[in-house]
Amino acid sequence: MTALIKSIIATGLFLSYPYLVYRGIESGMVWLAPAIFSGLYLMRALAAPSLRVKIYKGLFALALLLGAYYLQTVTAKILPVLIQLMLMGVFGRTLLKDKGPPFIESFVRLEFPEIPPEILVYCRQLTLLWTGFFAFNAAMCTILAVWGSDFWWTVYNGILIYTMIGALMIGEYIYRHFRFPGLGIPDPRSTIKTMIVNGRKIWMDAQAR
Repeated sequence: MTALIKSIIATGLFLSYPYLVYRGIESGMVWLAPAIFSGLYLMRALAAPSLRVKIYKGLFALALLLGAYYLQTVTAKILPVLIQLMLMGVFGRTLLKDKGPPFIESFVRLEFPEIPPEILVYCRQLTLLWTGFFAFNAAMCTILAVWGSDFWWTVYNGILIYTMIGALMIGEYIYRHFRFPGLGIPDPRSTIKTMIVNGRKIWMDAQAR
C-alpha cells in the first residue's frame, strides 16, 4: 500500500509538472519544480534494484539540483525532453536482441501466457511505435523549450502529450480488434488494472536489463 501511495504522489507531481513550471516562471520561483524532482529522483535512486540504475538516477538528481540553482528556466523546461528520451530509451532498449522481450510483450504475457507468433511480431511493432512516439515528443519538447512561448510549452507538455497518448491507446485498442478478430482481448478495465498492478515491476525490470 505504501508503494502504491508513493506511486500515486509521484504520478500526480509528474502530471502537474508543466503547470508548476509555468506558475514558477510567473512567480519567480521556477527553480522549485526541478528541485522537487531532484529529490524525487534521489529517492528513486536509493530504491533502485541495481547499482547501474542507482548511479544513473543519482547523477540525474544531482544534475537537476545544480540546474535548479544555476540554470533555472533552462533546466525546468528541458526536463520533459529528458523524460521523453528516457522513455524512448527504455522502450527502444527492449527491442535489442539481448535485451528482450519488447516492453509491450512483457504486459501482454501477463494476460496471454502462451502468445502466438503473430502477436509477438505485433508486440514488437507496437513497442517500436511507442519508441518513435517518445522520440517525436522529445523533439517537440526541445523546439518549444528553445523557441516556443511559456504558454505553448505548458500546453504541449501538460495537455497535448497526454491527449496524444490517450488517442494512441484508444486507437490501438480499436485496431487490435480488426487485426486479431479471433483473439479474446481483455476489456479495458482489466488491462488498466494489470498495468497499474504490474507496471512498476515491468518498468524496473526493463531499466535493469
